[in-house]
Amino acid sequence: MEIKLTTPEIRAILQGCQHTLRLVGSSRDYRNIQSSQYFSTTNDVVLNDAVNILFELVEAIDGVEQMSQKGEF
Repeated sequence: MEIKLTTPEIRAILQGCQHTLRLVGSSRDYRNIQSSQYFSTTNDVVLNDAVNILFELVEAIDGVEQMSQKGEF
Protein backbone atom coordinates (compact mmCIF):
# COMPACT_ATOMS: atom_id res chain seq x y z
CA MET A 1 0.00 0.00 0.00
CA GLU A 2 1.41 3.35 -1.04
CA ILE A 3 0.83 6.36 1.15
CA LYS A 4 0.13 9.47 -0.89
CA LEU A 5 1.51 12.65 0.59
CA THR A 6 1.81 16.07 -0.96
CA THR A 7 5.08 17.97 -0.83
CA PRO A 8 3.74 20.36 1.83
CA GLU A 9 2.64 17.37 3.92
CA ILE A 10 6.07 15.75 3.59
CA ARG A 11 7.76 19.01 4.59
CA ALA A 12 5.42 19.43 7.58
CA ILE A 13 6.07 15.87 8.79
CA LEU A 14 9.84 16.25 8.51
CA GLN A 15 9.76 19.61 10.27
CA GLY A 16 7.51 18.15 12.96
CA CYS A 17 9.98 15.31 13.52
CA GLN A 18 12.78 17.84 13.71
CA HIS A 19 10.89 19.86 16.32
CA THR A 20 10.08 16.72 18.32
CA LEU A 21 13.73 15.62 18.33
CA ARG A 22 14.79 19.08 19.50
CA LEU A 23 12.32 18.79 22.38
CA VAL A 24 13.73 15.40 23.32
CA GLY A 25 17.29 16.71 23.07
CA SER A 26 16.52 19.62 25.34
CA SER A 27 15.26 17.39 28.14
CA ARG A 28 17.58 16.90 31.07
CA ASP A 29 16.90 13.16 31.13
CA TYR A 30 17.97 12.73 27.52
CA ARG A 31 21.09 14.86 27.99
CA ASN A 32 22.00 12.66 30.96
CA ILE A 33 21.49 9.53 28.89
CA GLN A 34 23.55 10.85 25.98
CA SER A 35 26.38 11.96 28.27
CA SER A 36 26.58 8.54 29.95
CA GLN A 37 29.76 6.58 29.38
CA TYR A 38 27.50 3.69 28.31
CA PHE A 39 25.75 5.66 25.56
CA SER A 40 27.03 4.45 22.22
CA THR A 41 25.78 4.22 18.66
CA THR A 42 27.30 2.28 15.79
CA ASN A 43 28.36 5.38 13.87
CA ASP A 44 28.83 7.72 16.84
CA VAL A 45 25.71 9.65 15.89
CA VAL A 46 23.85 11.75 18.40
CA LEU A 47 20.34 13.17 18.38
CA ASN A 48 21.50 16.49 16.97
CA ASP A 49 22.81 14.64 13.90
CA ALA A 50 19.27 13.47 13.16
CA VAL A 51 17.95 17.01 13.58
CA ASN A 52 20.56 18.29 11.13
CA ILE A 53 19.74 15.55 8.61
CA LEU A 54 16.06 16.44 8.73
CA PHE A 55 16.97 20.10 8.17
CA GLU A 56 19.03 19.12 5.11
CA LEU A 57 16.17 17.03 3.73
CA VAL A 58 13.74 19.94 4.03
CA GLU A 59 16.28 22.23 2.34
CA ALA A 60 16.68 19.70 -0.49
CA ILE A 61 12.90 19.54 -0.96
CA ASP A 62 12.79 23.34 -1.08
CA GLY A 63 15.55 23.30 -3.70
CA VAL A 64 13.63 20.85 -5.88
CA GLU A 65 10.50 22.98 -5.57
CA GLN A 66 12.40 26.12 -6.56
CA MET A 67 13.82 24.40 -9.64
CA SER A 68 10.44 23.00 -10.62
CA GLN A 69 8.90 26.47 -10.35
CA LYS A 70 11.57 27.76 -12.70
CA GLY A 71 10.73 24.93 -15.10
CA GLU A 72 14.09 23.23 -14.68
CA PHE A 73 12.71 20.05 -13.14
